[in-house]
Amino acid sequence: MNSLVTDEERAQLLANGEARAAAGDFDPMPVVKLFTPDAHATWLLAALDPADGDTAWGLCDVGIGMPELDTVRLSSLASIVGPRDRPVLRDRYFCPARRLSEYARLARANGSIPD
Repeated sequence: MNSLVTDEERAQLLANGEARAAAGDFDPMPVVKLFTPDAHATWLLAALDPADGDTAWGLCDVGIGMPELDTVRLSSLASIVGPRDRPVLRDRYFCPARRLSEYARLARANGSIPD
């Protein structure tokens, strides 16, 4: 699980998780982008539930053209492998350019999360 997010990203995700619990209209910048290099799935994660430290919230695109804001467990993502046995990876070069709601709007319009 630690290989999917750095310690800094985990701290920011947890802080965002606390802020999300306190505010109903929470619209952060994504913190981390995870993807499958061989299965077209992408997750832009913005918050981590501080109660369990495993349930992440963000924009989830499992590669079927229906991206949505949802939750996913980091432990589940760590166990996924694509059709060529490639694991979920963290995009080390990801630098968010917009708020999560804007990524979601564009992803719904395009059927996938934009770069």
